[in-house]
Order: sequence, then structure tokens, then C-alpha cells
Amino acid sequence: MSVEGKTVCVTGASGFIASWLVKFLLHRGYTVKASVRDPNDPKKTDHLTSLDGAKERLHLFKASLLEEGSFDAVIDGCEGVFHTASPCYLEVKDPQAELIDPALKGTLNVLGSVAKTPTVRRVVLTSSIAAVSFNGKPRTPDVVIDETWWSDPDFCRESQLWYVLSKTLTEDAAWKFVKEKAFDMVTINPAMVIGSLLQPTLNTTCAVILQLLNGSETYPNATSGWVNVKDVALAHILAFENPSANGRYIMVESVAHYSELVQILRELYPTMKLPEKCVDDKPFPPKYQVNIEKAKILGVEFIPLAKSIKETAESLKEKKFY
Repeated sequence: MSVEGKTVCVTGASGFIASWLVKFLLHRGYTVKASVRDPNDPKKTDHLTSLDGAKERLHLFKASLLEEGSFDAVIDGCEGVFHTASPCYLEVKDPQAELIDPALKGTLNVLGSVAKTPTVRRVVLTSSIAAVSFNGKPRTPDVVIDETWWSDPDFCRESQLWYVLSKTLTEDAAWKFVKEKAFDMVTINPAMVIGSLLQPTLNTTCAVILQLLNGSETYPNATSGWVNVKDVALAHILAFENPSANGRYIMVESVAHYSELVQILRELYPTMKLPEKCVDDKPFPPKYQVNIEKAKILGVEFIPLAKSIKETAESLKEKKFY
């Protein structure tokens, strides 16, 4: 599709995924209206305003997730809306205020602004595998997770998985909203997103790699899906540009235990001090399968895990995090 003259909106543009999304959209020729909490904070905006094409085609707007109507101006005149703004913290004191309200109310605020804007052709919502795979079902090597799975809010509450709960409630509410208002939405559901950082601040998912590099004695006893940030950003654009894109798209390149990440780092940096043992003596959570055919049909060619880990480590070093 020709993108010349097309205007799109990216919310939470200074974030990890969103920064790459802005970069790729500008590279493709889009005009980008981007929301940030404070357009006058150079820490949040310098890495965006210095991107190729930003001078001509990037417009920054101030908007707040919890302020109704604050996205009206940024969405006005846009054909596509990429809603990536949502808090991502794994440890919180007040889950409702820190995670659930900004994610849920913020998304409904953005969709409320979309509902007033007749030019919008499609919304692409950044969801998460968090909204897919946490339902108490066993995740064993013969289990295949796909887009039909949904996390169970009651299971999330009982397990105190507050980030997972925030993404599950948000995506569910978003689908109900767009069905009622009859406009088009696609969701991207990535696993743990790693890779090169464009933004100067440390994001939650790259922080887990930094902990391994920073002299930690132990590694977590956890198995996760992993995916490169560039693949996730590109999937958002493909989901907007492809008229037949629909529903949810899980983004996982590999399912790996933290011990495998340490092994990859050891091969990359043989002289580096890396964790020698697991944090506990419990059995490792088993690996499971994820069906990513839908993402491949969309046109995503996944970057291998080892390359993603190398990119993350080199980026963290370049930005002097270790």
C-alpha cells in the first residue's frame, strides 16, 4: 500500500516498542502524531526527534491515559491508531492504581477518542501474551498455546499476577468496546520483548537481561516466551497495512528457560561473570509450544533468540547500564 500522506497515531511513543514503531513508520514515509506524557522532557523525546524523517513528519502531543478526551487532538485526522501506552511493571504496591487503571481506563479513553474520529480505519492494540496463556492450564511440552487461549482473571487474582491481570482485563474490554462501536481492531500479543533500546531509560523486559549481566549470583527459575522488539514493532505495521489482518497475533520466537539465556550469554561473552546457579532447587518449569503461524502469515520473519540476546546485551553496554 502507498503510505504517502498517510497519518497515524502512536500512543506512549517514548516506550521501548513504541520508539521502534515510530522509527519504522517514519522510515516507511508515514506522518506520525505521537503522544508522550511530557513533550518538553528531552529524556523522553530526544531519541524520537533525532530519528530520520522526524523533523518533517513527527508531531509530539501531550496526553495522559487517565484524562478523558486527552487523545482527541492526537488521533484527529489519523487513519491508523497504534495504542502501545500501558504501564509494564512486575512489582507494584497498588496494582489497581499503578497497573489496572492506567491500562484499562487509558485504553477505553483512547478508543473513546477513536470512536469520535471517522478517519480512523484500524486500531492496532499492543496487548501481551499475558492476556493469553495464564489460565491455570498446564503448560507442558505437548501443549500448544495459540490465539484462542485467554488468561483467566480469577486465576490472575489468586496468583497475584497483577500485570497479567491488567493486560487481560484491558484486552477483553477493548474487544467488547470495538464490537459495540463497530470499528476495526487488531491486537499484537508479544511475549518477553528484548533487543536494542532506542530510548535512554531501562525498560522492564530488558532489565531481566541486565540482571544476568550485572553480576547476579543466580538466575530466575522461570520459562518464558521471548521475541525481538523489531519484530514486534514491524508486526504492528503489518497488522495495520494488511486489509485481511484480524483478531490477535501472538509474537514468540522461542520459549526458553533462564538457564538457556545464561548459556547463550556465556557463549557470547566467555570471560564475563554470569550467574552459576538457579535461584532455587525446584524443577525447571517445562517448555511449551506456541503456534506462531498467524504472525508468519502476516509476514513476520522472527529474529533468532541468540541474536536478540546479543543485541540486548550490546545495547545495554552501549547505554552504559553495565
